[in-house]
Amino acid sequence: MKSNIISKGDILIVDDEPNTLKVLSAILSGEGYSVHKSPDCDEAIRMLSRLDIDAVITDLKMPGKSGAELFDHIRQNHSGIPVIFMTAYGTVESAVQAIMDGAFYYFLKPPDFLKLKEVVDRAVEKRQKNSNENRPAPIKRYHVTDKSDAMAKVAQIIESVKDGSSSVLITGETGAGKKLAAMALHYGGIRKDHPFIDINCSAIPQELLAYELFGYEKDTGAHSKRTGKFEEAGSGTLFLDEVGGLGMPLQTRLLRVLQEMEQEMKMERSGGNKNIKTGFRLIVSTNRDLSAKVKKGSFREDLYYRINVVQINIPPLRERMDDLPFLAMQFLNEFSQREDRKKLFISGDALNALNRYSWPGNVRQLRNVIERAVVLARHESITANDLPSELIAAPAKKKHGLAGHLKTLKELEVLAIRKALSQFEGNKSRAARALGISRKAFYKKLTGAGEK
Repeated sequence: MKSNIISKGDILIVDDEPNTLKVLSAILSGEGYSVHKSPDCDEAIRMLSRLDIDAVITDLKMPGKSGAELFDHIRQNHSGIPVIFMTAYGTVESAVQAIMDGAFYYFLKPPDFLKLKEVVDRAVEKRQKNSNENRPAPIKRYHVTDKSDAMAKVAQIIESVKDGSSSVLITGETGAGKKLAAMALHYGGIRKDHPFIDINCSAIPQELLAYELFGYEKDTGAHSKRTGKFEEAGSGTLFLDEVGGLGMPLQTRLLRVLQEMEQEMKMERSGGNKNIKTGFRLIVSTNRDLSAKVKKGSFREDLYYRINVVQINIPPLRERMDDLPFLAMQFLNEFSQREDRKKLFISGDALNALNRYSWPGNVRQLRNVIERAVVLARHESITANDLPSELIAAPAKKKHGLAGHLKTLKELEVLAIRKALSQFEGNKSRAARALGISRKAFYKKLTGAGEK
């Protein structure tokens, strides 16, 4: 049963460290959650059988049953509950593997409490909104990795517009994952049972691209009639990759198709005069600044506004490094299966090398690096020696945000103190005990927080 306390949701924290239980409990309670605590997995399993839990936060390595074993139990018996792992550096590989097996997130200890609260909010929201866990297979296959804040926003936009009919413009650097976002829109929405047709506008000469898009009739000099991509898409999705590569004549023809679709949903093949009914949704992508091309006169302004009804920007991988471990494990599993290899892991030194690199080729480059590593690996773990030399030689990133990060943690400490005081109605002794610190240390931190 749910707790009688009105709350945002019920959280179960599992950790053998009492101070961790106290601090996390105080912080999440202060955020409006009903928090349940367990020092071991056996007790947690008993609590799960009698409580309606919205999310579980568990340490990975504990005496007795491990967090991984608890996760297996939850998958088998409470499959709708999101599981968030906390782990030390020595068990990163197994934590990331758990993510690929369906866990919601993992944190290195000590966690960033602001980030933890954001992740818990998302996990509980998912639990409460998605009671039906039997989603169609295509949706599971095509989804954006949304562990970073930036990609979580992208996922939210995709979820909001996936069933619409408005044109979508996806922007981002080459290799960032624009096509995957387009596929997530298609396979996650009402068009999933209709065709997804994609064509790269920069990879085909303009003369041939017209035939690819519009098709042609037999009497244009061809031996047979050809169906174009517009017609093939039918009531599905047409994805024009790198739409900035369209020349002016094709821009004009595309604009006319979109105008006619709004009125009669019809078009003509090249060399023909027969109207063909079509009703696809248009998704386009570009790695160029189309607004700059409009100003230069190389891209039609009226077409730009028609394709830019909804815009989704895919940030480069270097700006969303929280996604990297999950993407790496996803590619690792993919290529391990393809090469018929036993389950591989990514070692700590390899993961550090991947995190140091700036990834000019984005997700596509990461995918290629993991594919190469799987092919070359001679052991059950991918090591730094299996990576390209430029990754191993990459210098450590400058910790630009270190001072800000420390300041943020101090602010969080102040927040935890104030929350504890509020929860215990100003009783400093009880607040200090709840936070797992001495009364003397509490008063010192209280003074630093500007409280009396």
